[in-house]
Amino acid sequence: MAEEISLSLSPEKAVQQDQILAAAAQYLQKPVTQLLDVRMLRRSIDARRKPIVVNLTLAVSMDPSDKVQQTSFNYPDVSAKPVVYIVGAGPAGLFAALRLIELGLRPVVLERGQDVSTRKRDIALLHQTQEVKPDSNYCFGEGGAGTFSDGKLYTRSKKRGDNARALARLHFHGAPEEITYEAHPHIGSDKLPAIIANLRKAIQAAGGEVRFGVRVEELILRDGAIAGLKLADGATIETADVILAVGHSAHDLYVALHRQGVRLEAKPFAMGVRVEHPQTLINAIQYHREPAQIPFLPPATYSLVHQADDRGVYSFCMCPGGFIVPAATTPETIVVNGMSPASRNTPFANAGIVVELRLEDMGGNALRDPLVGLRFQQRLERLAFQHGGGGQVAPAQRLADFVAGRRPQDLPEASYLPGLAVSPLHEWLPTAIRTRLQEGFRVFDNKMRGFLTNEAIVVGVESRTSSSVRIPRDRETLEHVQIKGLYPCGEGAGYAGGILSSALDGENCAEALVQRRLGGSI
Repeated sequence: MAEEISLSLSPEKAVQQDQILAAAAQYLQKPVTQLLDVRMLRRSIDARRKPIVVNLTLAVSMDPSDKVQQTSFNYPDVSAKPVVYIVGAGPAGLFAALRLIELGLRPVVLERGQDVSTRKRDIALLHQTQEVKPDSNYCFGEGGAGTFSDGKLYTRSKKRGDNARALARLHFHGAPEEITYEAHPHIGSDKLPAIIANLRKAIQAAGGEVRFGVRVEELILRDGAIAGLKLADGATIETADVILAVGHSAHDLYVALHRQGVRLEAKPFAMGVRVEHPQTLINAIQYHREPAQIPFLPPATYSLVHQADDRGVYSFCMCPGGFIVPAATTPETIVVNGMSPASRNTPFANAGIVVELRLEDMGGNALRDPLVGLRFQQRLERLAFQHGGGGQVAPAQRLADFVAGRRPQDLPEASYLPGLAVSPLHEWLPTAIRTRLQEGFRVFDNKMRGFLTNEAIVVGVESRTSSSVRIPRDRETLEHVQIKGLYPCGEGAGYAGGILSSALDGENCAEALVQRRLGGSI
């Protein structure tokens, strides 16, 4: 049986396989030649200690029969099997489709956006012309919002399912092995599109379908059950089962569902800004060294949280060595997000710094109006556009000026390609967000000395942290509480928060659907 051991090595030794093997052999008091199989289970950096160490957990085997086999996936031919329609080709929809195939049903995925290749061209055009295509952008298209948003795979939740199996599925379809053992796994926005395409190809090879440029406009309901789907081009599809995995930005569909009388609920979410620092500054703060003294370590990250006036203020989607990108889905709005390439090699570090919003913060009556949060989002996104520079030029301010309430004069170099407009965010952001952000930044500077600086900027607005709507479902069957055969799924339905948790929720909904069809356990 493989023996599990833990080692703490210097950053230099932790990147050299021969040094790792030597340390493992010394720990076990065995010659290196007896270590027949050494598999990395976990790797993390501890920068709190001096000197900095890299903690490794290894599975070491000295018996040929104990060699660990890599997880593999087998997708049977389902081309002649009963069909299940899935709306949305994000992680929830794609993983639901693959799980349905494993369980013997034929998925047909309907995606309003385009495949990753076409989507790349549309996003390039967005940067050039600053014209937002409502159905093909950083939020909509194959792979969902996560495809061009860094590819972070970290989740604290363990209740949705087997995180290791989900990571193994991504590795099986082309993701690097590192995602299976890194403490904070990350693929990179430049690598993830090819992996997403591989997931789609696996669905198609097994007899499933993925249809692009197909926008579902509303549900067809009959006697308290799903009866079909109405598409934007006027066509209809008859079906008794739908997995609804549309993502957190499908505002038009939420409005249509509400108009139809489908039960929705307003839910708390968070909004704020993107903050961007020089990556060398974050490295120096986190590693407690001058930039020139930080070899063998990756670009530093951070995770910050504070309670300000009974609301959480926290960092979200931190992107070391990354870019800030335009993530609006409708014209005349500004939404910003962050991403990093696999190498994380740009000069900038950015993160969302957002404020928890509860239903009472949004105005209106959340019990009567489930879209109150959605309207709050839209108002702030339009306000950011009004204070920007036209097109997708976003409003921005130096960080220390924002916290001090000083009128901005200029801006440093930044990663946001459409461009930035100097704007006093401290004057026009809603008070409930602005004052808590200002307090949060002051506290964060106490935790990370040098964080609060005019070398950094804040860019508005970070408004799509999660869905502002929940589509309520039964805890046991995962069906909508009102509509039989409808399975609200993933981040857009309010049940996940990122790539990995959305993927797991997709698998869970697929299993629940099959379980109901078969009338028992799977």
